[in-house]
Amino acid sequence: MNEVKIFGHKNPDTDTILSSLILEGLEKTLGVYNVKAYRLGNINKETKYALDYFGVKEPELLEEIEEGTPVMMVDHNEFSQSVKGIENAKIIRVVDHHKIANFETHEPLFYLAMPVGCTATILREMFKVSGIQIDKITAGLMLSAIISDTLLLKSPTCTPKDIEVANELASIAEVDLNTYGLELLKAGTDLSDFTPEQLINIDSKPFTTNGVKYQVAQVNTASIEEVMKGKAEIENAMNSFMQSNSVDLFVFMITDIIENNSQIIVLGKTEIAEKAFNIKLENNTAYLEGVVSRKKQVVPNIDKAI
Repeated sequence: MNEVKIFGHKNPDTDTILSSLILEGLEKTLGVYNVKAYRLGNINKETKYALDYFGVKEPELLEEIEEGTPVMMVDHNEFSQSVKGIENAKIIRVVDHHKIANFETHEPLFYLAMPVGCTATILREMFKVSGIQIDKITAGLMLSAIISDTLLLKSPTCTPKDIEVANELASIAEVDLNTYGLELLKAGTDLSDFTPEQLINIDSKPFTTNGVKYQVAQVNTASIEEVMKGKAEIENAMNSFMQSNSVDLFVFMITDIIENNSQIIVLGKTEIAEKAFNIKLENNTAYLEGVVSRKKQVVPNIDKAI
């Protein structure tokens, strides 16, 4: 049987990496497909913390797939966010918690999407439906993904189902939810050794709406002021990225995980961002109180403004 490749989106975050590994474990237990999890980019420090804590190796890097390659996609569905060659792949499964956009397949498939805060929350339900018990390590990976995507259950994307599942998983993983969760998030806030170019690509996603091509990148920090010290260099990196990738609008979110607010730096068609958030940018930047979610608070507003 041909290998079925499992992967999340490019510029992978914790949910996309861990959900790939979790789905790999589920599929191997079910025994229907010969599966292997991959990553489409370098893992971040937060993800590394979770993998190291639970003793799991990171997936291999996948840069391109051949026509007809059987795949399973997690934590994304937009082809622009996926591996090179995805348009001609044989997509078997998609497990996701984002809007469905720019997605088309040649054959029927299994597609499971739920409006929850994390892909791992959906995967927990898949384990239950399949009658498969999860072990301590799998529970720990699921929990880490949920903590990451919901900012320790504080993000507006967090649902009652995420909270219920997170508490259950913490018990199985034998960790204190708040203690472990804070340490995990803190691990991802060390940005000291990133170049500006790396900084804007830690967690960055492309979108296209009505012909407008835009990029939304996000970093988490405990000090917005510290990141903003490099604003000029960050803007240079954003400009270079926009020129190289023909991007019309770039929004860079600097999110304070303690206070749950974000500072944004915006370049390109800035009038779209001003309309989206009902703000007036000053020196290409603005402070958005209570805004922490790209998926629920930023992208939908930009789409409406466009």
